[in-house]
Amino acid sequence: MPRFSVIVPAYQVQAYLHECMASVLEQSFTDFELIAVDDCSPDACGAILDEFAAGDPRVRAVHLKENVGLGRARNAGMRYATGDYLVFLDGDDTLTPHALRAIADRVKETGDPDVLVYDYARTFWTGETVRNVQARQLHEQGPAPFRLDDRPGLLDVLMVVWNKAYRREFVEREDFTFPPGYYEDTPWTSPVLMAAETIATLDRVCVHYRQRRRGNILGTTSEKHFDIFDQYDRVFAHLDAHPELAHWRPVLFRRMVDHLSAVFLKRDRLPRGSRAAFLRRARAHYVRHRVPGAGVPSRNRLRHALVRLGSHRAYRALWTATRLKRRAGRLTGALARGVRAGALRLHYGVQRRLPVRGDHAVFAGDGGRGHGCNPGALEVAFRTYAPGMRTAWVADPAFHHTVPTGTRRLTPGSAAYWTALARSRYLVAGTGFHPRLVKRPGQVLVQTQAGTPLKHMGLDLQERPAAARDTDFAGLLRDADRWDYCLSGNRHSTLVWERVFPAGYTMLEYGQPRTDVFQRATAADVARLRASLGIPEGAVAILYAPTYRDYRRGPRTALDLERVLRRLGPRFVLLARAHPVHRAPLVPDGGGRLIDVSDHPSVESLCLASDALVTDYSSLMFDYAGLDRPIVIHADDREAYEAARGTYFDLRAFPPGAIARTEDELIDIFATGHWRGSRSAQLRTAFRERFCPYDDGRAAERVVRRVVLGETAGLPAVVPPRERRPVPSAADRGMSSPLATVPTPGVSVPVVDRP
Repeated sequence: MPRFSVIVPAYQVQAYLHECMASVLEQSFTDFELIAVDDCSPDACGAILDEFAAGDPRVRAVHLKENVGLGRARNAGMRYATGDYLVFLDGDDTLTPHALRAIADRVKETGDPDVLVYDYARTFWTGETVRNVQARQLHEQGPAPFRLDDRPGLLDVLMVVWNKAYRREFVEREDFTFPPGYYEDTPWTSPVLMAAETIATLDRVCVHYRQRRRGNILGTTSEKHFDIFDQYDRVFAHLDAHPELAHWRPVLFRRMVDHLSAVFLKRDRLPRGSRAAFLRRARAHYVRHRVPGAGVPSRNRLRHALVRLGSHRAYRALWTATRLKRRAGRLTGALARGVRAGALRLHYGVQRRLPVRGDHAVFAGDGGRGHGCNPGALEVAFRTYAPGMRTAWVADPAFHHTVPTGTRRLTPGSAAYWTALARSRYLVAGTGFHPRLVKRPGQVLVQTQAGTPLKHMGLDLQERPAAARDTDFAGLLRDADRWDYCLSGNRHSTLVWERVFPAGYTMLEYGQPRTDVFQRATAADVARLRASLGIPEGAVAILYAPTYRDYRRGPRTALDLERVLRRLGPRFVLLARAHPVHRAPLVPDGGGRLIDVSDHPSVESLCLASDALVTDYSSLMFDYAGLDRPIVIHADDREAYEAARGTYFDLRAFPPGAIARTEDELIDIFATGHWRGSRSAQLRTAFRERFCPYDDGRAAERVVRRVVLGETAGLPAVVPPRERRPVPSAADRGMSSPLATVPTPGVSVPVVDRP
């Protein structure tokens, strides 16, 4: 019995069928059968399926004697299915690489649920790929599996059959089949989700949903679009037959009205002369299935009015009035914004004609966030080593509290902001200032960068469209042309920055200013930070800080953090930090020994408070290595990450410590003490010497002396890595032996990838 039965109906998709079939047969997970159903297609679909069946024993070609439509073709495929789970895929769509493996892993992880819902992305004929806008509904935090009542938002995901895996025994027990006609997914999706005792989600794009320029069934003008009424009658008949589901009636009623109005408003669906009849039937359905008191979101009230009235003329009048009101509001708002923008441009122009202030410096972090990172360390150093320097920090008002006393707070886009950009001699940023910045003679712009690059950056992203997205490469180069200095922490960074940001700046290979605090902090500082975070005395604190994925939407942890803590035992604490790109916690319900620190203003403080770092491809590992504390890499998606983003070197060949490929391997590394063993220490020493040659606590001082004081000789000598004495972790001070008192998982796996 295979794990999956993949069912592919095919009708007039000969141009896409090869790619569809290959996307299944080339999966890294091979325990499946592929049942391809030729729905009496008049083109070459049948012959193509026979070719695949002849060449691969996993393929079974089923030929129907007459065209029965998409739903009944799927039913025909189900009759031959023997797998544990049913997976449906339309003949012009494709599975993403490793999708079945990810689905299999998630199914196993969540105890074989009745239904697993995974994500999809629309792929357009123009080459554009857009992920499902409701992807947030598929987050994997919280208990799993669950019931639909626990996560009703799943009904907001597109009502299709092919973004789910169904336990075959569940489908057969409930006797679910597809009805004939268009919109056959509608009376399948909702009843299946409502009937499922166990549901799980997978926050990963597993299907590419092809958006064809022409030929899509639902984009074809036809009377068959009237089938939608019969499909919703089937949905409500299912509710009538199951009184325990009555509480879903208002939700499904609202979905029906939205769906009917969407079909009507699509100009290419209904034939001429049929639109009035469609509205009349829509009104009859509204009356028949209406739920008194069912609330309607304000954004959908006009659509509901269209269906309730059943009159296109009345709808047009309402639509015109609403449109005029919205347009008037937009015009008023645009006029006010235009007047303000014009005034600020005039103000900036005037300020640029006034003298540059040699004792003023303005600093900006990433995206208007709080004081910190390399610009934050330099801001403190400017005030320390250049007495009389007046500094200002650019941040959104929500982060003004992070700015030190004595440093001016600037709100992006304000008049004071533009004054600072026009009049300050020193402009220091980790990402960049406003694109309209005009760098004046006498101004000095310092680009601090965001750390040592492991993933591809700058111009190298031209070969990585999934990661580049809407990157303006011409704008990127214009910005680099304004730099006077660019900071680098090591030779690797220097070589990368010079290649991916080619411009005429001067490279300052002085170290990472933000790591200075690691060499200066004391044991009392560490104790204070741990107490502020609620880390119990004597506990081992692991900082878990994964980077973001260009091919995923929203934060997602590859680890079941609660399970990890259970296996490690009561003496371990996890500090979970989501990447700032997401601005959302990894563990929204965290508590006790699982502490969410995503909103903590200083990642450097978190590093000092922790005893070890667990990460994947984050540049934080290069900073953390300067602390000389254990680092463990958890990389479960290396192939996907490198395919989407690309890396400058193979982390497996030169790791900063132990490498885990699975959750159990990670637990084993900590349970056996390998996380702080001699082999891990050797790897960390080599890593630190290569990537932290200048991080001796005086990087910021060297920058200020060179950039502000003009010193080119006699800069502070660099202390070699072997002679540095960063503050030890609490575990190093309080324990004489590794914490190896927890049971090892019942698997035998290697815990370190050897170079």
